[in-house]
Amino acid sequence: MAKSKVVYVCDNCGQEAQKWVGRCPACGQWNTMKELRIPTSPAASVSRAVPSHRTAAEGGRRAGAVLLRDVSTEALPRIDMLDEEFNRVLGGGLVPGSLVLLGGEPGIGKSTLLLQTIVRLTGRRVLYVSGEESEQQIKLRADRLARVQDGVASPDFGSKLYLLCESSLERVFDEIENVQPELLVIDSIQTLSTEAAPDSSAGGVTQIRECTTALLKYAKESGTPVIIVGHITKDGAIAGPKVLEHIVDVVLQFEGDRHYFYRILRGQKNRFGSTNELGIYEMRGDGLRIVENPSEHLLTHGAEELSDMLLAVLEKRVGFKIGAKDVFLNLAGGLKVSDTAIDLGVIAAVLSSNVDTAIERDVCMAGEVGLSGEIRPVMRIAQRITEAEKLGFHRFILPEGNMKGIDAKKLRIELVPVRTVTEALRALFG
Repeated sequence: MAKSKVVYVCDNCGQEAQKWVGRCPACGQWNTMKELRIPTSPAASVSRAVPSHRTAAEGGRRAGAVLLRDVSTEALPRIDMLDEEFNRVLGGGLVPGSLVLLGGEPGIGKSTLLLQTIVRLTGRRVLYVSGEESEQQIKLRADRLARVQDGVASPDFGSKLYLLCESSLERVFDEIENVQPELLVIDSIQTLSTEAAPDSSAGGVTQIRECTTALLKYAKESGTPVIIVGHITKDGAIAGPKVLEHIVDVVLQFEGDRHYFYRILRGQKNRFGSTNELGIYEMRGDGLRIVENPSEHLLTHGAEELSDMLLAVLEKRVGFKIGAKDVFLNLAGGLKVSDTAIDLGVIAAVLSSNVDTAIERDVCMAGEVGLSGEIRPVMRIAQRITEAEKLGFHRFILPEGNMKGIDAKKLRIELVPVRTVTEALRALFG
């Protein structure tokens, strides 16, 4: 038996310690330190199972140091996933040699999203490794997803898609040697295990870390992109040690509400692009469909003018006594929003409900509300204005601090800059 040393890793932040402690010294969370066994013998390392015969000329990474001045500054060639939303969230496509982690709740559609994407890549060899389903189950689901184009499957459907139902990492690498895939998909990392960590079960801290490290080594040496699926915990975090998110190049979160049809793909980490982009899909019986104009679908359409019912606090600075009333916040489509630019809209909606006066349908707004009632600037105001114009709004109430650099004369929408909540409400209700 190969010797191994024991360290303790925090599930929340990835901090390592030589002995177990009840509270993580880095993040302060309680009972998050998990035992991790690391092989001390090089022969026992799982990375030795990684095929390394491919050279830099075949797309792998060059071995040895290289001078900074000799590094090519040409843009990395990206793989077109034939999905506009997926490409945009990735930063323009999948980068060769990258390791991508896709997380989400069970049944939210992670496997469906990946399968419907890779069945379209008929020009590339893809190896889909599943530790949760059989070949027959995957084939039935793939047949259903393939018939979304005119109701008939493509004649090239599945011609270069290889399926492997296996949970042993060593067996997976053996099959990689035979198939030589141009894209590897692992569904999921929690079902994979390696013989290099015999004292840990699949899904444990040690197994997840060892398997992910081996897959990273394979991706970087071979130049083959790898997408791994990860489960999430009950509080929404990706299951396993936090170092899992540090190892990979890209972390994508696939989320949504089971009571609604919409699903959101957002980037939490991306070494090759921005994390400000998100993709919106609609879950249907034949798979996930791209929502071409998400704002149009999420807006309320109706002929009758009604006052809204949204959560906010509107008492201290404006003088409306609503503390004794029940106030509810409702977002269309079941979306989760953390953007502070929603503050002004929430306040306007609550006042609309309180005085039972509807807001004109051609007015939109964005602004962060401070404790003293000031309206603070928000990010990406140019994109917000462009979207509002596209949706047919005629007036846009925005923070005065966002007006710098904007040429209002070139816009088809009227911009109404405000400095305080009082000014904003006066612009809305007179």
